Amino acid sequence: MAILPYTIAIAAAAILTVRLYDRLTPRLLGVISFVLVALGLLLVAFTVSNDWGTIPVIVGLIIVGLGEGTLLTLLFNVLVSASPKEFAGDVGALRGVVNNVSSALGTALGGVVAVGLLGLIITTSFAQSNLPATLEREINFDNINFVSNDQLRTVLGQTTATPAEIDEAVVINEEARLRALRAAFLILAAISLLAIIPASGLPNYVPGEIPRDEQEAVVKTRKNAASAT
Repeated sequence: MAILPYTIAIAAAAILTVRLYDRLTPRLLGVISFVLVALGLLLVAFTVSNDWGTIPVIVGLIIVGLGEGTLLTLLFNVLVSASPKEFAGDVGALRGVVNNVSSALGTALGGVVAVGLLGLIITTSFAQSNLPATLEREINFDNINFVSNDQLRTVLGQTTATPAEIDEAVVINEEARLRALRAAFLILAAISLLAIIPASGLPNYVPGEIPRDEQEAVVKTRKNAASAT
């Protein structure tokens, strides 16, 4: 349920962005979109807890959704308008394929970063804790993943860990989950800010406005024609 506002925000932004084309340039829209994604991820990183239904987290996801939805429509229109009309269908299809592939790769990257950080944090916290070394040999630290407290208790119940040691391990895992998620969101926010650099290469004029270089070309052509006359 907490993800629904995020998906609705993407759909709403993708539809309403068209209304901004006559007032904002593609470059400005692209920069604003990546800034929104970064701000939303930062808000989620600093407010995320074991309850994803908290209002600040949902607001952060909505901000991310607004940025992503704007980018979806913006990049599609820029690509189609920059291509010959006879290739518009092919460009749209390729854009859809690239969007799906990039979404899958981005999700995979985010998952790898989060799980990698989780394993590193748990291993470090375990070494600094009072848990016995014998328990370390019973736990497969090469297969660490995000699990709930109940799942972890079930796994540790099959080891020689005492109830007190299980409680301590659950606390370590709970803190490691949050730290890994926050760090992953911060890294993704940094990537979103870096994406502003390629976004600055988008067209810097609104539809219907003649770019400066084309204006200069038109003026030069008229001058040459006047001189010839």
